[in-house]
Amino acid sequence: MDSQSGEGSTPESTVAATTPVAKTAARPPAANPAGAVVESTPDSSVNKMRRRIVWASVAGFLTTSFLMFLRFFLPRSIQEPSTVFKIGFPSDYALGVDTKWQQQYRIWVDKTSDRLFVIYAKCTHLGCTPDWKASENKFKCPCHGSGYDSEGVNFEGPAPRPMDRARVEIDPEGQIVVDTNRLFKWPKGEPSEFDKDNAYIPL
Repeated sequence: MDSQSGEGSTPESTVAATTPVAKTAARPPAANPAGAVVESTPDSSVNKMRRRIVWASVAGFLTTSFLMFLRFFLPRSIQEPSTVFKIGFPSDYALGVDTKWQQQYRIWVDKTSDRLFVIYAKCTHLGCTPDWKASENKFKCPCHGSGYDSEGVNFEGPAPRPMDRARVEIDPEGQIVVDTNRLFKWPKGEPSEFDKDNAYIPL
């Protein structure tokens, strides 16, 4: 029986020799062992510039928003040019119509042999600004064809009356002072105001 049991069983040494042994892989050492100091990579100049641009944009947006917020509570007023202004000396003007103040003050300076007056450049039909036609010696409204002579008196087209004249006077320095807020008119069928005081400057 001893021999049979020996033949049917496997010796322990044989089992141990044939059983594969699992090998444990070696672990690499820790990259940052405890207590080690890690140095950070400094930011590049490109990153610094981007950061500055972002902060500048944010600051600009906030500043603009704040100014808009303040502007909302401020009173809104329309800045209009003064109606009283100086246009130089009478000797600065030659006989006839001078248009150099048309764009700035909407006036024409008209000088005749005995007086100087200022025509307010506004058509009495619908308020357009006529053009001075030097070759035809007349004012012509481009809107509806109203015509005025060299002194602003209507003679053709739908304009119902002559153009108005602004108040004028000479200041202590001898300069012409014009006030376009005070106009002299010649209403249709009524007496003219063109010969009143300050409607012209006598020469």
